[in-house]
This record gives sequence, C-alpha cells and structure tokens, in this order.
Amino acid sequence: MKAAGFSLIEVLVATAVVAVAVASLAQLIVLSARAARIASTTSVTLLLAGQKMEELIGNAANPPDYDRIDYLGSDGAALGFEKIAPAGTPPSGTAYIRRWSVTALEDGPGELVAIQVWVTPWPDPPGQTRLVSVTRRRAG
Repeated sequence: MKAAGFSLIEVLVATAVVAVAVASLAQLIVLSARAARIASTTSVTLLLAGQKMEELIGNAANPPDYDRIDYLGSDGAALGFEKIAPAGTPPSGTAYIRRWSVTALEDGPGELVAIQVWVTPWPDPPGQTRLVSVTRRRAG
C-alpha cells in the first residue's frame, strides 16, 4: 500500500532545485541593474557630448586651439572649468567631467579643425562617451 504525500527526499530535491533557480535569478537581476545603470549613464554622457559638439561646430569661425575641461553637475549645469589638464580633484557636486579640444589640422586641405569631446562620469567611469568631428573653419 502506497502512502499519500511526498517523501522527505523529494521535498529536499525540490527545495534544492528552487534554491538554485532563485540564486541564478538574483545574479541576473544584479547584472541587469548594472547594465541599466551603465546604459543610462552612457545616454547622459552622449547627450552632454553632443550638446558641446554642436556648440563647438556652430562656433567654428576662426577658433583658437582649445583644450579645456568642464565640470558638470548631475543636471548638466557647469560647475567650473580648467584650461589645462586637472591638477587635483573636481569641485564638489561634480557628476561628469567633459574634456573638449579644437585643434587646427595643418596637413589637411584648407582650414580644417578637429573637434573632440569626451564626457566621463565622475567618480565611476563606465559609460564614457567620445565624439570626434572634422570641420572647415567658417568665414568669420
């Protein structure tokens, strides 16, 4: 005669299977949350780099050579800038560091300039964006 219900071994095996499945899902949730954070940060850095690139291309009439660093808050507002590489830590509240340069290309035809914009999240760098463009200087 067979007794109704589950044996202790069946219950232990089912519990082990469920525990392994839940542990795998927990790792997947952690990885997907990290990927979503990096994707969000990359979107913001791309937006900030694109805005600066548009500004620099729009002001391409006889620009001097630039190499600057902007410090931006989490809302994209400027907190300060430097004309050369930073010597210390960024100002308080810095969420993004945007470095940009405008350089005359001497080997190119005509009056060409290379415009580069890098935006890096601070202090956690995943999500960095770099845009590069070559344009002709406009008549001022």
